[in-house]
Amino acid sequence: MANRRYRVIWTETAARDLEEIVSYIAKDSTQQATKVLKNIRGKSATLRSSPSRGRVVPELDELGLRNWRELIVSPWRVIYRIEGRLVFVDSVLDGRRDVEDILMQRLLR
Repeated sequence: MANRRYRVIWTETAARDLEEIVSYIAKDSTQQATKVLKNIRGKSATLRSSPSRGRVVPELDELGLRNWRELIVSPWRVIYRIEGRLVFVDSVLDGRRDVEDILMQRLLR
């Protein structure tokens, strides 16, 4: 069986989330900010070969919204959805914040 590949697409919102995280960390350490950027991007790139490995986002699962999955890149949560052969990275959120409120605000926009 051929190796099935998916295309990972970062939404504008997710790209902005990542940019804000990296900018915030860079205020204290550009080295740490670069490390975080590479780690989040690297883990997200693994979705090309196995996007179903991420768990369903628990806060959304409770509401019956099972389309969104997440990878944990502690303390961040990379939230994405799979549509056919495409994987859309929708958000990168700090897991220490109230993720449910943030997600509901974004989904209701």
